[in-house]
Amino acid sequence: MTKTVYQPAPKAAGEIREDRPKGTTRRRRILLVSVAAIAILGLVALVFGGAIFNPAATSESEPPMTATQIIPLVILVVMFVVATKWPLNIGVMGLVASFGVGYFMLGMTDKEILADFPASIVLTIIGVTYFFSMAQRNGTIDIIVQTCVRLVRGKTMLLPWVFFLIAAALTSLGTFSPAAVALLAPAAIGFAYESRIHPVLMGAFIINGAHAGGFSPLSVAGVLVHDIALENGFPVSQGALFAASFALNLILSVLTIVLFALLGKLHDKHANEYADLDATRAGRPHGQQILTLGLIVAMLICTLGFHMPIGFVALSAGLLLALINIKEHRTFIGGISWSTVLLVAGMITYVSLLQHVGVIDTLAQQALALGAPLLIALVLCYVIGVGSAFASSTALLTAFIPLAGPLLASSSLSASGTVAALAIAATVVDVSPFSTDGALVVANARESDRQRVYKQLMMYAGGVVLVAPALAWVLLVPTGIM
Repeated sequence: MTKTVYQPAPKAAGEIREDRPKGTTRRRRILLVSVAAIAILGLVALVFGGAIFNPAATSESEPPMTATQIIPLVILVVMFVVATKWPLNIGVMGLVASFGVGYFMLGMTDKEILADFPASIVLTIIGVTYFFSMAQRNGTIDIIVQTCVRLVRGKTMLLPWVFFLIAAALTSLGTFSPAAVALLAPAAIGFAYESRIHPVLMGAFIINGAHAGGFSPLSVAGVLVHDIALENGFPVSQGALFAASFALNLILSVLTIVLFALLGKLHDKHANEYADLDATRAGRPHGQQILTLGLIVAMLICTLGFHMPIGFVALSAGLLLALINIKEHRTFIGGISWSTVLLVAGMITYVSLLQHVGVIDTLAQQALALGAPLLIALVLCYVIGVGSAFASSTALLTAFIPLAGPLLASSSLSASGTVAALAIAATVVDVSPFSTDGALVVANARESDRQRVYKQLMMYAGGVVLVAPALAWVLLVPTGIM
């Protein structure tokens, strides 16, 4: 197939830091400190808010937190701060903390510590990333992208929507949002420069599209949120979660178009062509690409039609591709997102330990003492949204969704609506250049234009952090639409 060449590949974090002036580094440190302060103040409010605002209720019905609960909670906050400040996998910290707290503080055995290890979710992550790493390497993803771009027929302002829909399709089939952005960003940013579309606008549309499909019943995030909610006693509708995520990200994209039009930046006067861009259109799929497309259709039929587990189905499809390409099998194994496996496994294991010692229930009881379920839901949306702009969305989801259980049990709030609002608030802010998705957009900008894209994307992300959690809350929680 004809290859599409883009800006040299992301050394992402490294290159961005090299171009960043001291003032930007200082601003980032201030933001990091602010996030840590918000997280700590939020926890303090949950722990002591009931005593401050409703002391009678606290003294009568709410048990105080014990040292056995406070210490693991403080460790959790420290883990988030460390993972925000340094590039350490919070899942590894979660597993180590689970061992330290469980073994030394609680006297648990290794089997007891790992009793809630999320084996099914881990299998889903491995299977999906294994298959789609092959689909990317054999050119199937490029074929899909080029075919969709060809349908635009010169109408350049439709290109952001094309990439929005492609990203949504990829993630709805099971691709991780960072993986989808990594696959599409080189092509999308390249076409943006060629078509004089603002690269930040194009980057925002890719990320919004990736999140629009990110909670489908086939996606890892969708399965993760559904399973966590189910384990905590408030099952949510997977279809409603997917529809809400798609609708909110679609609305956010429309607002983005309006914002850029008002600012006069729909067409970027600074953009010009990539020197190395080869926009020759791809030919028809052949060989492994045809087989891969057929396997994607088969995966949809098996998972949606026959409700087969996506992890096993994806592994089976990947094995078929591996059998006809034995020589590159090691590279396919390397395509598995092991960092995400560690993150999800570590965080869910540690949060399960917090539930075991009663941290989640006690925090929820203290929060309920504030007496305003709608307000509590809004606060949770903002805390998870602000934190996710700097830390892992998946990690925050595993930590915050269990907090909603007692809140939902003692109020008339919709379980699906509240969980969807939290999930959306945690993901839409990943447009931040401090997150993986945002960093990929910056890394794929033209080298001479990277600093401008970084600054403007950071400003755009600030607006999203302010608006998106409130938008998700307003549309999904008070309305009871789900």
